Amino acid sequence: MSSLYIQAAGMVTCVGLDAASSCAAMRGRLDGFAESRFMGPDGEWLKGAAVPLPRNWIGLKRMAHLAAGALADLRRQHHAALDGAPILLCLAEETRPGRPIADPTALAGLLADILGLTTPPRLQIIAHGRPSGFVALDRARRLIAAGEDPVVILGLDSYLTAQSIAHYLGQNRLLHPANANGFIPGEAAAAILCTAAPGPLRVAGLGLAREPAHIYNTEGENGQPLPMRAEGMTRAHEMALAQAGCRHSDLVLKMGDLIGEAYWFKQMALAMLRLQRERSPVQPIWSLAASLGNIGAAAGPVLLAWAMTAAVRGYVPPGPIILEASGDDGACGAAVVHRT
Repeated sequence: MSSLYIQAAGMVTCVGLDAASSCAAMRGRLDGFAESRFMGPDGEWLKGAAVPLPRNWIGLKRMAHLAAGALADLRRQHHAALDGAPILLCLAEETRPGRPIADPTALAGLLADILGLTTPPRLQIIAHGRPSGFVALDRARRLIAAGEDPVVILGLDSYLTAQSIAHYLGQNRLLHPANANGFIPGEAAAAILCTAAPGPLRVAGLGLAREPAHIYNTEGENGQPLPMRAEGMTRAHEMALAQAGCRHSDLVLKMGDLIGEAYWFKQMALAMLRLQRERSPVQPIWSLAASLGNIGAAAGPVLLAWAMTAAVRGYVPPGPIILEASGDDGACGAAVVHRT
């Protein structure tokens, strides 16, 4: 693939209001889990991973302040980051109940007001949920090859809406005392600056695929789910590794969204079993959800920001790192990155 580098990153999460503090907290395995304002089926307050904003904004205004915080953090590190650069906005799937942003145009107007921009930012919408960041990397690569440099990728999402909570409680997918196989709803925003000029982190390979046996599939015999073989994630990894020119055994680290349910851990393990062909040291696994819960479409940019910060700070070993995320509809994304 053509050269693509990550130059800078901004972030707003439940464990920090900028990239530096968020990554330090995740490195220390801290989390931002606390009682939310939503009640579970047992009458107890559900755990959530809300961002501690200075005011209790809700709805689109809350999302705008999350996004503005991430973009402002990015601008502090790279002053020209928002000077006319296109912003690839990663959002929740359009079919997801309770998606927090229904009108991106209104969001662009609020961002301009909060950040003091003379014109609203140029947004390009990528609504594929958790794998959106990897789709955005592919689009950023194409834009940069066409002469549009730099490009900003912004991930923004929240599962802490009344409709989302009601839907996933009905699906028995939220973590609470009666359900250990569930996820903690969270929210976050992250912005990364992509360029063709060399930066701290190089994206060496990218893979996108689809898993037929997704978590909601009923396409087997008599309406039963298809067996889970991790075909989609395996294919995404194969594509990313092939573009990067390395083998699975060459990896020194894995980073993923791994939102908390057993399905996603099984998917990662099966992909590893299908691709590992040579003996290698045990590869550590860094999970976003261990600190941030399920942050949806912000997952990809947060993974890239964390990998870049770890590379700059020097606490990641030299060698290829693989990042992965997948959605409830079977969309799978993987990227191989290198410290430069």
